[in-house]
Amino acid sequence: MQAFEEAQAPFAGAGDLPGASIGPAAALVAHDALVTGLPAEALQRAVEQVGLLRDQRIFESVMAISLRTYHRLRDAPGRRLDLATSGRLWRFSEIMARAVDVLGGQPAAEAWMAAAQPGLEQRRPIDLLATPAGTALVQDLLDRMDYGVYA
Repeated sequence: MQAFEEAQAPFAGAGDLPGASIGPAAALVAHDALVTGLPAEALQRAVEQVGLLRDQRIFESVMAISLRTYHRLRDAPGRRLDLATSGRLWRFSEIMARAVDVLGGQPAAEAWMAAAQPGLEQRRPIDLLATPAGTALVQDLLDRMDYGVYA
């Protein structure tokens, strides 16, 4: 797990959450850690450090677990997330890392994620993170914004 923690690319203000793009060797370490299950503490840190996740509807949609399940995980030291939840946390962190990079900071990234975006047919990026297809759309828009292509 030490190698996985070193491979993480944190986004501003998010401590040591999983995050931005990493190289092939680190990606394999990350893959193995996701299969094993991230520590439940990683999800707790995400909730503490990313204001959007404090909204129950957003949290349950993005992480695909109930608030009750989150509380059980949080209150049981040493628990690990299942593969699906680990993957969702990883993807959320990647998107947030990219948004922070493109928009210049976590407050701007969170505001952008919560607002309707013309490049997403007036949908909120945070709502699209509930599915892999929606996540890909958000990633694509962030990439286009980074290169100055909004349409």
